[in-house]
Amino acid sequence: MKRVVAGLIVKDGKLLVCQRTRHQTMPLKWEFPGGKIEEGEQPRDALRRELEEELGILATIGDEVRRIRHEYPNGGMVELRFFIVRDYQRELENRIFRDMQWAEPKDLPKYDFLEADLTLVNELAAGKLL
Repeated sequence: MKRVVAGLIVKDGKLLVCQRTRHQTMPLKWEFPGGKIEEGEQPRDALRRELEEELGILATIGDEVRRIRHEYPNGGMVELRFFIVRDYQRELENRIFRDMQWAEPKDLPKYDFLEADLTLVNELAAGKLL
């Protein structure tokens, strides 16, 4: 099973959402920034590393708000752990994504999110978790 962490980066009540490029797996889907937990790495450390690699920020990783296990139709299993990020240093910089936007939680369902993120997206849109 692939273990993944993602950051719910919150600013002024909005969440940062990121769009994959055409060349990534599941192209042009929207997601929350983050990535794979490396062998021997703690989840918060993995997320801190991923956010620095993808966005150039030094994030303060908050509480884990949701854990989701998802099986894709091709049989791939993923465990996603979502953490709140309310504070970070440095300016956000788009290093790997096609697009990045600040979205109101209620507007999240308008984005074409990764299948594994949909439960969380709907909870956030309904005003839960944040």
